[in-house]
Amino acid sequence: MNCGIMSLLSDTAFEDPWSSFFMDVLSPLSFVKVSSVRMQGLLLLVFAKYQHLPFIQVLSTKSTPTGLFGCWGNKGGVNIFLKFYGYYVSIVNCHLPPHVANNDQRLEHFDRILEMQNFEAQDIPNILDHDLILWFGDMNFRIEDFGLHFVRESIKNQCYSDLWEKDQLSIAKRHDPLLREFQEGPLLFPPTYKFDKNSNNYDTSEKKRKPAWTDRILWRLKRQPQAAVHTPTLSAPHFTLFLRSYVSHMLYSVSDHKPVTSTFDLELKPLVSAPLITLRPESPRTTESDMLISYSLTADFLSSPWDWIGLCKVGLRHINDYVSYVWVRDNQVSFSDGLNQVYIDISDIRETEDQFLLFYYSNNLHSVVGISTPFKIQPRSFLAEGPLDEAQPQI
Repeated sequence: MNCGIMSLLSDTAFEDPWSSFFMDVLSPLSFVKVSSVRMQGLLLLVFAKYQHLPFIQVLSTKSTPTGLFGCWGNKGGVNIFLKFYGYYVSIVNCHLPPHVANNDQRLEHFDRILEMQNFEAQDIPNILDHDLILWFGDMNFRIEDFGLHFVRESIKNQCYSDLWEKDQLSIAKRHDPLLREFQEGPLLFPPTYKFDKNSNNYDTSEKKRKPAWTDRILWRLKRQPQAAVHTPTLSAPHFTLFLRSYVSHMLYSVSDHKPVTSTFDLELKPLVSAPLITLRPESPRTTESDMLISYSLTADFLSSPWDWIGLCKVGLRHINDYVSYVWVRDNQVSFSDGLNQVYIDISDIRETEDQFLLFYYSNNLHSVVGISTPFKIQPRSFLAEGPLDEAQPQI
C-alpha cells in the first residue's frame, strides 16, 4: 500500500483502492468482504462466500509495529482473528526488516509479532493457541553465501536446490523449534525479489540486489495432546489443511516484487453447524411498501436493541451494502417462543429480476449471525419517497 500521508487520509475517508478492486472482482462470485486491518503500508483483507457468514465471527483485529524501536508501522504485522465454524483461525500479514545481514533482526521481529498477539478470550490467550495460523508477507529473508553471478545462473537454469540450502528462512526452520512448526510449500518458482519495475529483469541498478525468496506463505496447525512422548501429532483428523498450489506470478510487473499466492483445501468437521438466527421472508410481498420477515433465535443467543436486519441484493460487496434495513426492536409486530416478526421497508425497490438476501447483524458479536436463502421481491407499487432520516447502521 502507498503509506504517504495523503494516501492514508484518503483511504480513511473512502474505501482503499485494493478493497474496492477486490470487491468489484469477487462480489459477482458471491464473496463478501468480512474484515480488514491496515497499518501504514500493510493491508490485510478477508473475504468469504456469503453462505459462510453466519459461521464467521471476527473476534479482533490487531496491529504490531516493529519499526523504529517498536513505534513505527513501516515494519511489523497485522492480524485478523476469526472464529470459523467454532475453530479459531488467525491470519497474519507481515513486513520484516530487509538486507542479508539483518537475519537475526528478522527473527526477533517474527518473535515479537507472536508475543504481542495476545487475546482477551481465556480459552485462546495467545496466537499459538489457535487451531490454524496463516502467516504471509514480505518476510525479506535472503540467500546467504552465494554470489550474485551464481544465484542468477542457478535461476536461469532453474537449478533451485542449491539456493534452497542457503535460504535464510529454511535455515532458521531447521534450528528454531517454533519456526519448525510452521509449514511451507516447496519453492518451485524463481525468487520473487528484486526486479526492475515494469520488467522481468532482476535488479540492474547500481545496488544489484541479489535475488531472494522474500515473499512467503506459511501455516501452522495447532498441536493436539500427545498420545505418547515420542508420537507428536499435528491437527485433529476433523481439521486438516491441504496445500493445492504455491506459485509466483511473473506477469505482474508494477512492483519490484512478484506476487505469490497459495490455494488450500481446509477440511473440517463443524463444531457449530446451525446459525444463531434463522431468517425468512413470509412472502415475496406483503403490503405496498413493507415486507414481513420472520426470524427465530437459538436459546443461547443474546440479542441487543442495536441488532439490525439488512436486505441486500445477491452480489453484495460488504455488509453495509444493503438496500434497506430495520432495527430488530423497531417495527416488531409479534414474538413468541423464539419466533419474531418485523416489517422492513421495500418501497424504494423497483421491479427487478435480481435476487435478494436477508441477514441479521449482532451488535454484541459484531458479526452476521443469520442469513436467508436467496429470493425475489415484486412490490405492488413503487413509492417516490426520499431516504429515511434516521441514522443508518454501520460496522
